[in-house]
This record gives sequence, structure tokens and C-alpha cells, in this order.
Amino acid sequence: MRLLSGLCVKVFLRERAILSFRMNNDIEFMQYALEEARAAAAAGEVPVGALLVHDGTILARSGNRTIRDCDPTAHAEIVVMRKAARTLMNYRLADTTLYVTIEPCSMCAGAMIQARIPRLVYGADDPKGGAVHSYFEILSHEGLNHQVEITSGVLADDCAAVIQSFFADRR
Repeated sequence: MRLLSGLCVKVFLRERAILSFRMNNDIEFMQYALEEARAAAAAGEVPVGALLVHDGTILARSGNRTIRDCDPTAHAEIVVMRKAARTLMNYRLADTTLYVTIEPCSMCAGAMIQARIPRLVYGADDPKGGAVHSYFEILSHEGLNHQVEITSGVLADDCAAVIQSFFADRR
């Protein structure tokens, strides 16, 4: 009985260590996404920042570019998926994690499914247009042939503050 109990404790501690390591990485990468959001704001774009990571390496990073590129699809998430696909020379972005400051919209969530991105980490919820769980739940629809692991709320207050400040200054 003790051996079983001790075994359970060891497994728990190992899982806890893995989760702690992952959370530290998520915070570090989200800080880079926040840098991109701030740069987008400075350029007059809605301040959303994103980056795509593969094996601990940033493949691509960007902020929104819709105004600069005169392209309604140039959301930060789409821009980094395009760059990363060219870098990997593959339209499938397997074994990657997408970090984004704000909950992705339906267009970006759909693109994640098409690219087969296995994991999404985002900061603040978007109650008016979020397609992960706030408004729509595209990524968790059981009818899809691809499921995405979702981690939300990473540096949520910082991510929300960037976008709230941007719109407060515009009013």
C-alpha cells in the first residue's frame, strides 16, 4: 500500500515539474507576443501580437498588419502562420505552438485547424469575437478532424491592458 502511495506521489511530482516548466516557457513566449502587440499599436494597428514556436525556437513573430498591408486577413496569427510555413517549407505546422495576446477570431481559428497547429496559448479573452470559447468554440468542435490543445489566460491582464489602452486613447 505504501509503495503504491509513494509511486503516486512520484508521478504527481513529475507531472507538476513538467507543468511548471511549460508555464515558464508560456510566460516567456507571451512576453515576446506582447512586444509585437505594442509594436503594432505604435504603428497604428490594433495591438495583437503573435508568434509561432517549434521545438523551443521562434519560427515567426508579428503584430497585426491589416492597415499597413491593406489586407483584411493580415491578422497577427495569419501573418506568423504564413511566415512559419515558408520557413518550414510545409503548409502543415505540426509540433508547433501559437502564442497570441488575444483570443483568436473565427478566421484565425479556422486557419489553425487547416495548418494542423496542435497547441494554442493566448492571453486575454475576446468576448465580442473570440472563437475559442468566448463567442464561438471553433477549436473544440467535436466534428473537426483536428483538435487543438488550448491554454488561456497567460499574462491575461497585461494582454488586456495593451488593447484596452489602445482603444481608450482612440476615444
